[in-house]
Amino acid sequence: MELRPSLFPATVILFILSNGSIGGQSAALKMDQALITFQNLLTEEVHIYFTSDYCYKCVQQPLTSVKPNNSSSVIISTKFTLTMQAETKTRNSSFCRWSQTYGEGGHYLVDIRLSEVVDEPSCTHTVQTSPHNVYLPLLVAALVLLFLSALVVAAPYIYRRRDTSKFLRAVCCRSPQYSVDKTEPPECDRPKSARLQSLDTFRGFSLTIMVFVNYGGGGYWFFQHAPWNGLTVADLVMPWFVFIIGTSVVLAFDSMRRRGVTRTQLLRKVTWRTAVLLLLGFCFLNYSPRDGPLSWSWLRVPGVLQRLGFTYFVLSLLQIFWGLFSVPLRTKPLQDLTLYWPQWLLLVLLDSLWLCLTFLLPLPNCPTGYLGAGGIGDNGLFPNCTGGAAGLIDHWMFGDNMFRYPTCREMYQTTQPFDPEGVLGTINSILMGFLGMQAGKIIIFYRGSNVDILGRFAAWAVLLGISAAILTKCTRDAGFIPVNKNLWSLSFVTCLGSFSFLLLGAMYFIIDVRGWWRGRPFIFPGTNSILVYVGHSLLGFYFPFSWDMSVRDSHWELLFMNLWGTSLWVLVSYLLYRKRFFLKI
Repeated sequence: MELRPSLFPATVILFILSNGSIGGQSAALKMDQALITFQNLLTEEVHIYFTSDYCYKCVQQPLTSVKPNNSSSVIISTKFTLTMQAETKTRNSSFCRWSQTYGEGGHYLVDIRLSEVVDEPSCTHTVQTSPHNVYLPLLVAALVLLFLSALVVAAPYIYRRRDTSKFLRAVCCRSPQYSVDKTEPPECDRPKSARLQSLDTFRGFSLTIMVFVNYGGGGYWFFQHAPWNGLTVADLVMPWFVFIIGTSVVLAFDSMRRRGVTRTQLLRKVTWRTAVLLLLGFCFLNYSPRDGPLSWSWLRVPGVLQRLGFTYFVLSLLQIFWGLFSVPLRTKPLQDLTLYWPQWLLLVLLDSLWLCLTFLLPLPNCPTGYLGAGGIGDNGLFPNCTGGAAGLIDHWMFGDNMFRYPTCREMYQTTQPFDPEGVLGTINSILMGFLGMQAGKIIIFYRGSNVDILGRFAAWAVLLGISAAILTKCTRDAGFIPVNKNLWSLSFVTCLGSFSFLLLGAMYFIIDVRGWWRGRPFIFPGTNSILVYVGHSLLGFYFPFSWDMSVRDSHWELLFMNLWGTSLWVLVSYLLYRKRFFLKI
């Protein structure tokens, strides 16, 4: 048997074992890999083609060729469902076609032979080695985290209690006399802070997931960004963070206005903070020591902190110039909307600009209004059109100083750099933050009426959810405007805005209204978000946050390492919280 390197896409095939029998099963499989052996018992050569079902209208790609009375073994990816077909030169169409999701570590045999019933070739599928249970590590991790959470909650009471009745009274916490620790009042008797704990918890929850997915998410595809259209867990966290920025701007500026802080002072503070965020993004997070001296030739101009900094700056200007006024004592219906009509007018103009540029800007050698990934997608007709207008505008402004490995690169085999934090998507990032500002205005206008706050949160969630459903036609790829994190499409913002209102509303009810949860442990990173984000980006790939894995054939070690690294940052933020150290810029 001869081992030869594959010329086919690296996402699906790593190498092919050919010209031999089924001995290819001895090949070592790694995470998210399976082995398929095609055994050809026909008298002519068979060609196997494939495409991923997640790849929209993608051109069938050659997988392997099997000579007569021979076999060929191929290692494939198991992340997505694959559609395969078998063809011969003497037949005008494929005689076998099937779609299947293959399991990690599984060995499969496809037997190609003439059917005994009709004189036509047929394909018989056999599982030779059962695949791993890829979700078992997740289940174990979830049970361990659940056990540890219960232990952390119950440990102080169990340790200090003298008898069962006192323990129960301490848990119920109905009066100071039931306090287990006489040195300080029980939690329910402490004066409530004016700061919304649900907002810090939401921020910390988003940041914790962001750290986990940035570290690798255990290697699971749904903890990584979608190849192009669609949503995964990794696609949720940055929009949530932008939403929280908008809510924080409104609440913080309202507090500073009541303390007598002037517009000029606010402008200085906002400008300084924006400049620091931009410099952190340019000089640290886009730079690695292995790249050598700082050089414009490789510097990525867009970036996450750059996007967050610019979005914060625009939202702050909107609030400083058209949002700093006293809330009327008698609140009229929809007053949280009508009083801010200049802001809404500017947002409508901005999003109209996004729509016009996206769907009306002429694109060289590409169809106007193109929203696809290019490459082999859309039947391979537009290989260099990745991102349409968004990609073109970024090329005009930044050249090649953009993200060179977009999420569509492997599956769609694109060659163009494309930046998910580009210029055109920043417009809808501002819209996402503005929806967060609306949440902050609701909290201010209806302070003291939790029913009104939660009711308006629910109304916004429903309205945005219906808008997303209409824009996408409830499909991943076939809608008017598909949900796409790379483009920050309008449907992406409405969909994630709906999720944000729902999640913030649920946390507000559980934490600030009912007091059933104190937001721990997410409240700790939520109060030190800049430190955790910059720290995990700079130090995340050094020990003790990560290490060289010794086991690469399953998700076990990678999931443990990613959870370990994430937990360390939660621990660091907890220790800083105890020391009352909060990094602010």
